[in-house]
Amino acid sequence: MVFLVLMVIAVVAVVLVMRAGSASGGGPGGSGRPGSGPRGPRPQRPTRLIAPDDDPDFIRELERRTRRDDGSLS
Repeated sequence: MVFLVLMVIAVVAVVLVMRAGSASGGGPGGSGRPGSGPRGPRPQRPTRLIAPDDDPDFIRELERRTRRDDGSLS
């Protein structure tokens, strides 16, 4: 009988802890702010800079500048 009472108390304690965690934003779906709905799209991250030797446009421009009128490399 004592075992059954302890089990019920343990279950109630776990449920209360889980509810408190989800209300403060710690659980799944909990935001910590009452009434806050789904957020809009995140702002885009700034694009990563590309080093000149990795940029195909830069390489193309260098090749264009180094070509002679007859098309051979200088």
